[in-house]
Amino acid sequence: MVSMLTAAVALLTACANGDPPPQSRHDAKAPPEVLLPSAPLSPTPLPPPPPPEALIMPAPAMKEFVGGPPTAAPMSVAPPATGTMSRSRLLPPSYQPQWQAQPDTAKYESYTENPWQRVAEQPVSTFSASVDTGSYANVRRFINRGQLPPKDAVRVEELVNYFGFDDAGPAPDAKDPFKVRTQVMASPWHLDRGLIRITVKGKDVAKSTLPPANLVFLVDVSGSMGPQDRLPLVQSGLKLLTAQLRPQDRVSLVTYASGSQVVLPPTPGDQKERINQAIDQLRAGGGTYGEGGIRLAYAQAREALIKDGINRVLLATDGDLNIGVTDPLILKALVEEQRKLGISLTTLGVGDSNYNEALMKRLADVGNGSYHYLDSLQEAHKVLVNEMTSTLAIIAQDLKLQLEFNPAVVQEYRLIGYELHALKREDFNNDKVDAGDIGAGHQVTALYEFIPRGAKGTVDPLRYGTQGDEAPDSGKGGHGGKGGGGSPGSKSAAGQATSGQAKSNELAWVKLRYKQPGETQSRLTELPVARPATLPSVAGLDADTRFAVAVAAWGQWLRGSSLIGDYGPAQFVQLARDSRGDDRYGHRAEFARLAELSATLKQ
Repeated sequence: MVSMLTAAVALLTACANGDPPPQSRHDAKAPPEVLLPSAPLSPTPLPPPPPPEALIMPAPAMKEFVGGPPTAAPMSVAPPATGTMSRSRLLPPSYQPQWQAQPDTAKYESYTENPWQRVAEQPVSTFSASVDTGSYANVRRFINRGQLPPKDAVRVEELVNYFGFDDAGPAPDAKDPFKVRTQVMASPWHLDRGLIRITVKGKDVAKSTLPPANLVFLVDVSGSMGPQDRLPLVQSGLKLLTAQLRPQDRVSLVTYASGSQVVLPPTPGDQKERINQAIDQLRAGGGTYGEGGIRLAYAQAREALIKDGINRVLLATDGDLNIGVTDPLILKALVEEQRKLGISLTTLGVGDSNYNEALMKRLADVGNGSYHYLDSLQEAHKVLVNEMTSTLAIIAQDLKLQLEFNPAVVQEYRLIGYELHALKREDFNNDKVDAGDIGAGHQVTALYEFIPRGAKGTVDPLRYGTQGDEAPDSGKGGHGGKGGGGSPGSKSAAGQATSGQAKSNELAWVKLRYKQPGETQSRLTELPVARPATLPSVAGLDADTRFAVAVAAWGQWLRGSSLIGDYGPAQFVQLARDSRGDDRYGHRAEFARLAELSATLKQ
């Protein structure tokens, strides 16, 4: 140890005297020449070396030194401001961090899934049609970022309706602008139960035959819209739509931030360069005065109103309103008032941490439009190009569906999805109650799960019975058993059950009400759901049906539903892979991958 210290002292002494250090025994060559600057360097002379004994510390002193000199002032490093990146000393002074953490204030409308209903007590189910698809794209965004979506961001009907199906539309001479089809099969997660698939396929319309369109692009340009997946994505999407416009179409561009302004007055659709220049000049900054923007956009739409044409506002925003009126009920009333004047509203949602999906969906529903979420330019292309006619042209308004189940055949049922579109039974015949609209080529799919009579149910029957609680030949108590006493209610129930038995070839009766565009009185369409001799397996049905069932199963599984038992990714991923069909745009293959990825995230 002393010899090593002595060598170190010799080395320091030589350096202090300007002598070169001795060469290593392994270095046979002279060190390479070092090029020095022309100006001589003036190094600060080193202090004389300490005596050798000074380099030897007692053990206690060594421990104290390792822990830090006791007289040294503690080092203080100021933490970076909350939510921002700290700037490194190695970065140039002009560097400004681009990232800033945002609190998660995303809003989703909360709901609980539809429960099982006893047909004897609640034989009728009523809901509004919906062609919204935003939930699927939003869920896809979460999964692609390695996260499972919030429970309330998952709406099964929007997942299913996202995909195009090959069901045939109505014949050219059909009285209704859509065709209704029903299918019955065994439930893949409970083989002793059944599924009813109802599809409503609207007639398709060529883009060239669409009536003239008066479109107002209403774009949120507030500060929160700055990231690439918000305003820049919206700009690219609107330019895709601009490329589809015709000379008879008109486009206006309105923006809002801390205030609102008309960036582009009504402009013919063939002036694409002028429209694109207006879109390109948009920049994000300021607050979010959404109410002012909505009012100004509707004013522009009224100014350029096309009678018997398409008059629509397309609102693109993350929904983060913070200036002016922000109450959803007031905004909803504003949109509803303009809907009655013939101006509809479609919402295009973007963003993540501050995304107000609840508001976007609610405004689209009341505005006789549809709600979409744009997570990529491909999604914008799907909504604004591939499905342009469906997005813009309405073929049926206020479409309502109602199913009455046959108590002689069906014991219980539940509607899968559409929780936010439930209607009261009496709303079905009330033409003043608003419901969903269907665009050209749109398809609405609804799935019911049912428990046949005689199978094990989920809900106990009432002790004192009710209408249709038990068929008279069932051998069970119910309203015709002990305690019934032959009351008037019991006679009515027996009469209903007998009527149900007379129609034992029917599982249910489907009714649809809708209005032709511009009309105020609804029309009625109805048809039976035939009862098959046996419930066919899903595996033996067409690819569209199998795929729809796979997507519905995935949506319920994502929400953590207990109503599908142990049915999980191993089953619905394979079912989806086996039912891809033609898959022109690759959406079904993408779904299979997303379903598989979500399974790994949930482990």
